[in-house]
Amino acid sequence: MTRSVAHVITRMIVGGAQENTLSSVQGLSAMSKYDVSLLTGAETGSEGDLLTGLQPRFELKYVPGMVRSIRPVSDARAFRWLHGYFKTNAPDIVHTHSSKAGVLGRVAARTAHIPLIVHTLHSLVFHDYQPAYVRMTYRQVKRAMVPFTDHYVSVSDDIRERAVAAGIGKPEQHSTVRSGFGTVAFESALVPQAEARSQLGLSRDRVIIGVVGRLFPLKGHEEILDAAPDLVRHHPDAQFAFVGSGPLEPKLREIVDERGLSDHVAFVGRLPPEAMPVAFSAFDILAHASLREGLARVIPQGVLARVPVVCYDLDGSREVVEDGINGFLVPPRDTAGMADRLGVLVADEQRRTKLGGQGADRIRHEFSVEEMVRRLDELYERLLDARAGTGGSGKAPVA
Repeated sequence: MTRSVAHVITRMIVGGAQENTLSSVQGLSAMSKYDVSLLTGAETGSEGDLLTGLQPRFELKYVPGMVRSIRPVSDARAFRWLHGYFKTNAPDIVHTHSSKAGVLGRVAARTAHIPLIVHTLHSLVFHDYQPAYVRMTYRQVKRAMVPFTDHYVSVSDDIRERAVAAGIGKPEQHSTVRSGFGTVAFESALVPQAEARSQLGLSRDRVIIGVVGRLFPLKGHEEILDAAPDLVRHHPDAQFAFVGSGPLEPKLREIVDERGLSDHVAFVGRLPPEAMPVAFSAFDILAHASLREGLARVIPQGVLARVPVVCYDLDGSREVVEDGINGFLVPPRDTAGMADRLGVLVADEQRRTKLGGQGADRIRHEFSVEEMVRRLDELYERLLDARAGTGGSGKAPVA
C-alpha cells in the first residue's frame, strides 16, 4: 500500500532543519511505499536556497503567503491554501517542521481531518536566553498545539525530555530521530588539510579553530569573540575561521576591528552544503557556542572530520561530545572556560590528534540519512497501524 506524506516547512534556506527536511523527503520518496510532497514558502532572502537547481523526484509546492515573520494577512492566505491542499489531496500523514509551518500546517491538517499529524522539534522555540514573557508565550503556544499533534519527533533526547517536562504532550507521544546527513559521503569528501586551507584562503601555519553556522543572534559568534581576546593573548598562532553568512556579519566585523582581532578572525563566508567537508578538513578544532540548538549538525560532522569539539553543554551536545574523550563541554556562557579549553587544544597537537574522531563509528551510523529515514518509516508504520487497529490517537511508545 502506498502512503502519501506531506512535509511542511516555512522556508528551505541553507540550514540544519531544512537539510534534515530535504533529506527526509528525498529518502522517503526513494521508497516505493511513499508518495511524498514538500510544501514550503518561497525563499527570497540572502541565506541561500536548498532547492536552487534541484530536480526533485517528489512533488514540490510553494505555499502562497508562507513567510517566517508573523503577518496576519499572509498567514491567513497560507492557511487557506494548506487547508485546501489537504482537503483535495487527503495525505495519510502531514509532517510539519519549523514554528510557522508547525502552527499553520497542523491546524490546517487537523481541520481537514488528516489521519496522522507529526511535528519535528528541531529545537525548542522557548529557551533560557530570552525574556521571561517571551519564553512563557512560546511555551503556551506549544502547549496549545498539542490537540493538533499526534506525535512529536525530536532530534535529540534532551529536546524530547524538555518538551515533555514543559507539558508539550505526553511521553508516549514523543520519539527521538537523529537529524541525518550523508555521513559516508561527508567522510569521502574530506581532503588533506593543506589543500582545504588553500581552497579557503586560510593560513597553513596557524592553528585554525572553525566556527560553523549562520551569522545570526544566539548562534554563538559573539560568545566566541568574547573568548577570543584571552585566547589569542596566550596563543597568538590561533585563528578563528567563521564559515557562514547572515545579518549579524556587519556587527561581528565591527567587534573584530574594535578588539584588534582582525589577524585572528577570518570570515570565510557561506559555503554550499557539498563544500562543507572541505571546511572541516581545514580545521584543527571546532568551536560551537550556540545558545539554542536541538543538536547542531556541525558537532557530529566535527567528530567525523576527526576534529576535537569544544562546545557549550546544552541541548543535545553531550549526546555526541564526551568531555575529555572527543572534545570538551563548557558551561553555557562561560567564555573564560571556552577560552581555556580551546587554549588547551591549541597548545597541544598531540592531544588534538588523540581526541579527534573518537566515536566516529557511532556517528557514521546513528546520524546517517539512511538511519533517519529508516526510523521515520518505522515510526509512520507504527503510528498508522496503531490508528487503524484501535481507532485511537495514533500515539506510539517512545523510541
